[in-house]
Amino acid sequence: MNKRWNRKGQITIFIIIGIIIVVAGFLIYSFYPQIKTTFGAQAKTPQSYIQTCIEKGITDAVTKISLQGGSLNPENFILKDNNKVEFLCYTNQYFKATNKVFCVVQQPMLKQHIESEIKNAISSEVNSCFSSMKSSYESQGYSVDLKSGATSVELLPKRIVSTFNYSLTLTKGDTQKYDSFVVILNNNLYELVAIANSILQWEVAYGDAEVTTYMAYYHDLKVEKDLRDSGEKIYSITDRNTGNKFEFASKSQIWAAGYATS
Repeated sequence: MNKRWNRKGQITIFIIIGIIIVVAGFLIYSFYPQIKTTFGAQAKTPQSYIQTCIEKGITDAVTKISLQGGSLNPENFILKDNNKVEFLCYTNQYFKATNKVFCVVQQPMLKQHIESEIKNAISSEVNSCFSSMKSSYESQGYSVDLKSGATSVELLPKRIVSTFNYSLTLTKGDTQKYDSFVVILNNNLYELVAIANSILQWEVAYGDAEVTTYMAYYHDLKVEKDLRDSGEKIYSITDRNTGNKFEFASKSQIWAAGYATS
């Protein structure tokens, strides 16, 4: 008799455990989307949200501007593979011995010009990313106070730093405050622009630059010069390790037909 009751008791316990497992599985299945959303929101901070949202946009803008002589929409340019390459040193005059320069630099503050062009290129995407982040946190039950601010882009050694002075306050029980957001892109455009400025100095003073000199000194760089029949030149400065490239055009004084140097 006792054995029979023990056996019935064991069966009852197994049935209860089975019911508990089924109910638990149902609850997990029913509420998993909410659980996943909650944990996902905790894992992704506002800083990481902005980094993920805008990093590709910055990369694309830097690549485009770098291949166009530092300008988003070149005005005085030469075509290379259907790509507009801006003249950074230019003249349409014939050679005169009295001239003190061979061409005129078009962007005396090249670094600052490029920083401004990158900022303009990403402006709409910046607004879109912050608006999207606001909506995302509101959908998770946060009270969101977002105030837009100035954007700055800096070319620094081996990196490009974009700073967004947007203030963000998140409230959901506790309050979290953020005064600014920074996105850092590993890119040595700063160094490439420095080489470009050096080449431009040679173009101004002598009407040409010897690219092999740079490669002899900077072994990680490939510096090329594409000389066109009409006298224009396109310089390409490439980092052999990363593939980062900066291209620009130059047109110095041309020799008049029949001009003799002797």
